[in-house]
Amino acid sequence: MNYIKITEDNLESEHICCAISNNKDPQVISKKEWLRQRLKEGLVFLKGDIRGKCFIEYIPAEYAWVPIAADGYMHINCFWVSGSCKGHGYSNDLLEQCIADAKGKGKSGLTIISSAKKKGFLSDPKYLLYKGFKLADTADPYFHLMYLTFSEQAEVPKFKECAKNPKSNLDGFALYYTNGCPFTEKYVPILEQCARNHDMPCTVIKIDSREKAQNAPVAWTNFALFYNGNYITNELLSEKKFIALIEELRGD
Repeated sequence: MNYIKITEDNLESEHICCAISNNKDPQVISKKEWLRQRLKEGLVFLKGDIRGKCFIEYIPAEYAWVPIAADGYMHINCFWVSGSCKGHGYSNDLLEQCIADAKGKGKSGLTIISSAKKKGFLSDPKYLLYKGFKLADTADPYFHLMYLTFSEQAEVPKFKECAKNPKSNLDGFALYYTNGCPFTEKYVPILEQCARNHDMPCTVIKIDSREKAQNAPVAWTNFALFYNGNYITNELLSEKKFIALIEELRGD
């Protein structure tokens, strides 16, 4: 397997693994523009040279779009190897290259957001523990900040207090999202319209800056769904699942 590093020069020509549609697709456009800005801040997107989900994306933690305090660390935004790519050692290859890069840049270690049990859109905690990651901090309802340190003197990273107990002061659905996940630009409007079709209030809040993301009211900023102030999920729901959730909340 050969690995390709996304740069400003090849960003337009390379697919971005989790969204492999053409460059006119809204999810591809939004993600690539988001990546273009992050590349200037030291983001690395490393992918297998195949059309599939085989990549790791990481950035210096001070530029990460999540509410963590992790000075000197490299933060892994997304680490995804699935489908036919699994079982070939590609995950180990990608992680090893990330570790080598972080060490070469003088970082104290790596951070990544996971969970107590495997959840959609979050990295597998069993794999991370197997690779030597440890639990640094937790945030409700199930988020785990994992870290792999290169130095015993490195400070243990943590979630910011704003994300510890996720809450929203909005009635009905409140949907926070970023373009860090390509699927949001396509599916968030679908969910918003679906809520309106079912006479459910829905407020959409796009987190459009690093500062907003680092002070967000929830640990996972790519997608966060609340209902009447209470946190529901980090998983980007299909229209069918969202309708089922509406019916459940209404007691239909």
